[in-house]
Amino acid sequence: MRCYLHALLLCMVFAVFSVLYVFNQLPVASSFESQYEDGWTDRRTKQSSGRQTQFGAQDTGHIVRKGGGVPSLFDHQEHDRTRTTNACVKLHVTHQGYDDLDETAKSRQREKPASASIQEATRDERIHLAVVACGPRLEETLTMLKSALLFSAKPLHFHIFAEDHLHGSFGESLDLWPSVFQTRFNYTTYPITFPSENAKEWKKLFKPCASQRLFLPLILKDVDSLLYVDTDILFLQPVEEIWSLLSFFNSTHLAAMAPEHEEPRIAWYNRFARHPYYGKTGVNSGVMLMNMTRIREKYFKNDMTSVPLKWVELLMPLLQKYKLNITWGDQDLLNIIFHHNPESLYVFPCQWNYRPDHCIYGSNCLEAEQEGVFILHGNRGVYHDDKQPAFRAVYEAIQKYTFGDNLVQSLLLPLEANLQETKHTYCGRASHMFTKRLKQSISILQQETIEGR
Repeated sequence: MRCYLHALLLCMVFAVFSVLYVFNQLPVASSFESQYEDGWTDRRTKQSSGRQTQFGAQDTGHIVRKGGGVPSLFDHQEHDRTRTTNACVKLHVTHQGYDDLDETAKSRQREKPASASIQEATRDERIHLAVVACGPRLEETLTMLKSALLFSAKPLHFHIFAEDHLHGSFGESLDLWPSVFQTRFNYTTYPITFPSENAKEWKKLFKPCASQRLFLPLILKDVDSLLYVDTDILFLQPVEEIWSLLSFFNSTHLAAMAPEHEEPRIAWYNRFARHPYYGKTGVNSGVMLMNMTRIREKYFKNDMTSVPLKWVELLMPLLQKYKLNITWGDQDLLNIIFHHNPESLYVFPCQWNYRPDHCIYGSNCLEAEQEGVFILHGNRGVYHDDKQPAFRAVYEAIQKYTFGDNLVQSLLLPLEANLQETKHTYCGRASHMFTKRLKQSISILQQETIEGR
């Protein structure tokens, strides 16, 4: 009988404490959600989508996770460094507006409707291609998009993130492309959008707007997989070729990039980096293939806490920790992330992201020597100066080509003639690699045209 009374008393005490605990929690949650407002903004406009979620709070707080549970507001006390205990982890992380970024972007986007055939017959077959354009990058971006469209058989969806004043120019230019090509793509333009806290810092990281790519998984929530490229990319074969690399992903891969360098003796990361980086020479993020569903779902290992963090939780503290030690902006942050999560990265060969570094001191991309260049990356502005005339020749050939003209007569032959004038440079001597894959792409396209593509 005495044991029964003790048990009954313990149950009553437990019930009372449970009620008090729940009662004490309610004001905190209510207060937290009442502070909500859309924190995502571009440089001119701040909008609210009307959604209230845990990650939309205006205040900066500390995230508490116990055993990988759901984050919640912990306190408002400032901490410069991460503190960890066996019981919990406290991180100075701002989730301000992360869940509402897609709504803000969509509320201001300009979209060209797809043709009925694309909307219905090929909706699930579209290749999603994203680019970020700021400053004087309009013509360069349009040339990249033209190269993607020229050789691809599958329908494309261009996700164009650009400064406000460029939106109209993109629309006018793309809408003027011939109707026979119009049926093969659609596009959406988005504002440049960063979390309102540290928005200026994100926007100026490395190059204007370059770090926007880090937030694509949080913006394009309905897109499963995406190919991101820099504006200075040129496709020399169908986009579906690199898209097909998604099928080579194993169960842990969530992104794919090429090495930053092939030759360690001239590589940058292993000689100068003041932060962790992937592999022996780092990776280059100018061409980045992503399974964004996996990126959104994964918990990433990191050097800030023993508890893995989701992508939405990782970016801000990573910037705060390394912003004084990084040189190449968002690319450095990606290198840090995949240094700690190497199993998540699929590395494709250098011919998928061929840059001046691969030929400036002599050819050092073996795969390009054997199979040709698949994707040309004219970084450091080489399309617009005389430092690497071979790269500039390819860019100008595609830029000047008129849709519908004979690809051999109007593109390939003039390009080969101009490349002959670049043989005084190391990259010019390797320029046969620039046209090797291009010839194959044109040949296949002509054959498909004959057969009634």
